[in-house]
Amino acid sequence: MLSTLRENVPLAPFTTLGIGGPARYFRQVENESTLREVIHFAKNHDVPLFVLGGGSNLLIADRGYPGIVARIEVRGLQWIDEGNRVRLIAGAGENWDSVVSGCIDRGLYGVECLSGIPGSVGGTPVQNVGAYGQEISETLLRVRAYDRQTVRVVELDRSECGFTYRTSIFNTVALNRYIVLDVEYGLAKQGEPAIRYPDLLRELEGVNNPTLPVVRKAVLRIRSSKAMVLQAGDPDCRSAGSFFKNPIVSEETFERIQASTAEKVPRYPAPSGMVKTAAAWLIERAGIAKGFSLGAAGVSTKHTLALINKGGATAADVVALAREIRKRVEDRFGIHLVVEPVLIGFDDGLAAEFRHDPGRPLES
Repeated sequence: MLSTLRENVPLAPFTTLGIGGPARYFRQVENESTLREVIHFAKNHDVPLFVLGGGSNLLIADRGYPGIVARIEVRGLQWIDEGNRVRLIAGAGENWDSVVSGCIDRGLYGVECLSGIPGSVGGTPVQNVGAYGQEISETLLRVRAYDRQTVRVVELDRSECGFTYRTSIFNTVALNRYIVLDVEYGLAKQGEPAIRYPDLLRELEGVNNPTLPVVRKAVLRIRSSKAMVLQAGDPDCRSAGSFFKNPIVSEETFERIQASTAEKVPRYPAPSGMVKTAAAWLIERAGIAKGFSLGAAGVSTKHTLALINKGGATAADVVALAREIRKRVEDRFGIHLVVEPVLIGFDDGLAAEFRHDPGRPLES
């Protein structure tokens, strides 16, 4: 095992932000056997273990990671025909957008609005990946994962994953417990594309009966206009995607926000009588414009939810920028923005600072 480990490996190249110090140990994991070896090594050497996927929703500290980083590269796609639907079992290391493209090519409905999202299959259940009115929880059937608590491989169905907006048991109550090996999705052979989100409705206005390929292209156009698709040569793409979650607030809180401005505040339905509003709208009205910068870290010129590495930015630069944005939004609207990317290698205090504090009177 020691001969296959690499030491002091820079992690920045493995992230879409291009930021992060070195891992003390690093190992690519192609199968369950190798994963068990990595876990055994971490336990025997009393070092922490971090599982790295596509690196698209991640901010790694400048000092790096003091343990072993296991980069999951479990591959494989199984397409299982079941009459009116197809079950797809995809390895956690498969590129997510390639999977979506394969579904579209086969005429399968269920993930078309999730086109262009960077990262790997293994990350889709962790964050309950969603975009333009569609979430992975709508099609996910099962997650096969290694359970570090029971030291065995388990299967969790949709109901056991605890999906809510951008959350699951994998990033909340069971954080660091499960390591995803593969994910099973149920995709429909017949139906209509999920065209219900305002941006997508506007993009397809005047298009009669849009097909799956047409919807995919529309989603990719929208994402590209917001620098949310990885494109070589575009500095706005050097980000971790949306850096803040859209706040979910009470009706009373939303009405207070609406009363504070003459503009119409964006609102979307949310569970339990709550209201979801747009973090980007709040950020811009709090005085943070597209292109705003603090040193080498900046806000995308295309979308205020994306914080970018303009070149040579450090994790400390990004943290400082995120703090400034959150402070302005809280000062202006009393809303506590929650950071979306996973923070690795930082002190626990910073992670707690950026997490939602349930003791606050306002939810986000």
